[in-house]
Amino acid sequence: MFCNQCEQTAKGTGCTTIGVCGKQPEVAALQDLTVYALRGLALVALEARKKGIVDPTIDHYGAKALFTTLTNVNFDPARFQAYINEIVKHRNALAARAGVSLGTGSSGPASFQPAATLDGLGAQAEIGALTADKSDPDIVSLKQTLLYGMKGLAAYADHAAVLGQTDPEVFSFLFKGLAAGYDGVQRDLGQWVELALECGKTNLRAMELLDAGNTGTYGHPVPTQVPLGHRKNKCILVSGHDLRDLHELLKQTEGKGIDIYTHGEMLPTHGYPELKKYPHFYGHFGTAWQNQHKEFPAFPGAILFTTNCIQKPQESYKDRVFTTGLVGWPGLVHCENYDFSAVIKKAQELPGFTEDAPGKNVLVGFGHNTVMSVAGQVIDAVKSGAIRHFFLVGGCDGAKPGRNYYTEFVEKTPKDTVVLTLACGKFRFFDKELGDIGGIPRLLDVGQCNDAYSAIQIAVALAGAFECGVNDLPLSLVLSWYEQKAVVILLTLLALGIKDIRLGPSLPAFITPNVLNFLVQNYNIKPITTPDEDLKAILG
Repeated sequence: MFCNQCEQTAKGTGCTTIGVCGKQPEVAALQDLTVYALRGLALVALEARKKGIVDPTIDHYGAKALFTTLTNVNFDPARFQAYINEIVKHRNALAARAGVSLGTGSSGPASFQPAATLDGLGAQAEIGALTADKSDPDIVSLKQTLLYGMKGLAAYADHAAVLGQTDPEVFSFLFKGLAAGYDGVQRDLGQWVELALECGKTNLRAMELLDAGNTGTYGHPVPTQVPLGHRKNKCILVSGHDLRDLHELLKQTEGKGIDIYTHGEMLPTHGYPELKKYPHFYGHFGTAWQNQHKEFPAFPGAILFTTNCIQKPQESYKDRVFTTGLVGWPGLVHCENYDFSAVIKKAQELPGFTEDAPGKNVLVGFGHNTVMSVAGQVIDAVKSGAIRHFFLVGGCDGAKPGRNYYTEFVEKTPKDTVVLTLACGKFRFFDKELGDIGGIPRLLDVGQCNDAYSAIQIAVALAGAFECGVNDLPLSLVLSWYEQKAVVILLTLLALGIKDIRLGPSLPAFITPNVLNFLVQNYNIKPITTPDEDLKAILG
């Protein structure tokens, strides 16, 4: 086993015996083999595209299968076996339809034949392992950067596709990136850099599609107060990122005496008009994903995981945890086809909250539509000096020491500055009382990591209003990362030419010194230091 795709990877180099995330070696091997099988599908899909043959079902399936290999999504070996077999089935069918040779007798991914058993697949896994690549370390570094970026891209493409928003060019790039290294093209260091940046550019389109899907289906988020307390009633907790799963659950629980609470990155969903209209969509419980072992035992209802962020369920609450979509954990009940009757039945059996416990509220709903609706007020505040600087402080949260930096940084920002935030990194400071500047809250929750497009649109719009480039704005990006969606967002920012990003709490294990030096020289990326030092460097 070797896995270095997340920020918490063992010893800052790679997990080799068991994943810090809880991933067993068998699952790590099956994930590598899933990627290898996808590379074979990609080679065939690219040849089919040359003949004008594009299959939307296969396109979306490829993205879904790659998404399953992202950190904290799927830990179920049987599910990976099914994915691998289905990938090969799609590959063979597309090859036959397009008249593409699979290179029978060759040893490449296009001719890969999966073993019939899990043990057999485990024995095959070495062909797709990261350690199998013995090329130049800097090129290996960029290959891994590309792969992890594509995993994040696949996640956004899948989220968008679930809501009916697709673009064949997004899937074309995923196939191009997966085929790279197996397509017979010899790429130098510069060409691998270009491919990684193309991944970032493509992700901007995927996030645009997702934004259109979310806002077109559920309306533009509006400022909304979300209770952190609870009220007496039966209850279900929804974690993950998927708005459609939440909407279907809200419809199915309507009138059944069950309140729905969000957890983790589902917090911003309270701002969507078509979701917040349900009176039993009540509040938010808990904080970021890594605290679920501490928080879930205290939740007296059923728990549903959508998309990623699951950890090994503890025995104290395992019997009331359910998964749906791409999420998998061995032994848990998995809900298919948006049928949440099992979750509802469990919630009705459990005691729920037996008394009211009011708590403080937090404010969400500051997507690009809301922020730009007061653009004139914001611009006037900047010109008058009332707002001196903007900070975007966001990204993934995690358990590794050093993340309190972000809490302290936000607490120490001067009163004439505004903090925009998104993703689960916000839980380091989401309930802080920072006040306002002329009625503009100093802490603006832009949304999920899936809403990074909103933050980019806000920056672009402000740059347009001030007739300058984004890099010339009084705006600083202070980001935290954990998994592969953060990787692709970083690639998107680089593809847009955005510079001076501060990144922490530690730099990726898969980045070599030479690649890091390239990023520093061309984009002035820098690691976080201390809040005081960084604030002084930014503000003077």
